[in-house]
Amino acid sequence: MIYLDNAATTPVHPGVLKAMLPYLDKQYGNPSGIYEFAEKSKAAVDEVREIIASSINARPEEIYFTSGGTESDNWALIGMAEALKEKGKHIITTAIEHHAVINTCEYLKQRGYDVTYLDVDSDGIISLKQLQRSIRKDTILISVMSANNEVGSIQPIKKIGEIARRNNICFHTDAVQAYLHMGIDVRKMNIDMMSASAHKFRGAKGCGFLYIRNGITPSVFMHGGKQESGIRAGTENVHGIVGMGEAVKLALENMSKNILYIRNMRDYLLYRIEHEIPYVVLNGARHMRLPGNLNVSFMGVEGQSLLVMLDMDGICTSSGSACTAGLGGGSHVLKALGADGDRLKGALRMTLDVQNTMEEMDYVVYRLKENVLTLRDNT
Repeated sequence: MIYLDNAATTPVHPGVLKAMLPYLDKQYGNPSGIYEFAEKSKAAVDEVREIIASSINARPEEIYFTSGGTESDNWALIGMAEALKEKGKHIITTAIEHHAVINTCEYLKQRGYDVTYLDVDSDGIISLKQLQRSIRKDTILISVMSANNEVGSIQPIKKIGEIARRNNICFHTDAVQAYLHMGIDVRKMNIDMMSASAHKFRGAKGCGFLYIRNGITPSVFMHGGKQESGIRAGTENVHGIVGMGEAVKLALENMSKNILYIRNMRDYLLYRIEHEIPYVVLNGARHMRLPGNLNVSFMGVEGQSLLVMLDMDGICTSSGSACTAGLGGGSHVLKALGADGDRLKGALRMTLDVQNTMEEMDYVVYRLKENVLTLRDNT
């Protein structure tokens, strides 16, 4: 199997699994206990809080553990909307956000909030001028993803943060795809809240975090016990958190080297596709994009059919976000970029990681050429 759907999820690193196992077996204490056995679990959780905080230039007390990116996004948006409803009910986001943000915004609209969806250009980048024009006296939150999950386009996060800070508006970024795949410094980028999910960087599914800058006070999202400083109840997913911490450490050890390797491999794959398969269109920015992301439309081809044929060849790819697979209607991200017709129908997303090889890319190109030709001959 050649796995090219790392934006959907990544395989758990062997070192991560090794780190997790003791907390599923012998060290199973509840971190809320006051005896020594439980204290060991609490200490492990607190250590991961420090590891993550250091990786984004935050403070340990600003890291809150969640079940993943969707919960973190929901908490950031709903929590701030409720906390600031007396100040205003206007939220600014983009037309290409993950559905964890878009659907949460739609939920808030049903409850009297007003949402502005910023347009993007053909590369998938927002206009800072439009953002500035969209700000109103009642604007309470700006939420812009760091990098898009479908086309990989990287937003000018630092400049967005500067605009938000000048206007005294809370700035949240969904960094689920970006964290550890590009550098993030929450202080330098003026980020107030940031979402991340462990399974996007070789941790386990069901674990993530929300960075909340000191001084930012969203409402309580999970009611119950006093975990996570009393604002996110629920017994901590200790083994998942420990695994996430190990995944962060492993990613940071070779981050620059891995990014270069993945980008070179991605560029090689794109070069061969563009030079050996006619009538293809790159979706998203050519340069300002995540290193492992490649989204290409094969004109005159039905993307789902191509995906199935590649699966029969042992190649795992996707046509867009895993969270919306099978819904039909075409990608809202590609539509926002101006795609329609064959470009919308023929899109294929391939997302690479360090476990992939150049030899795999050669085989992928070989099968793409054969399958695209077959599909075009049959139309």
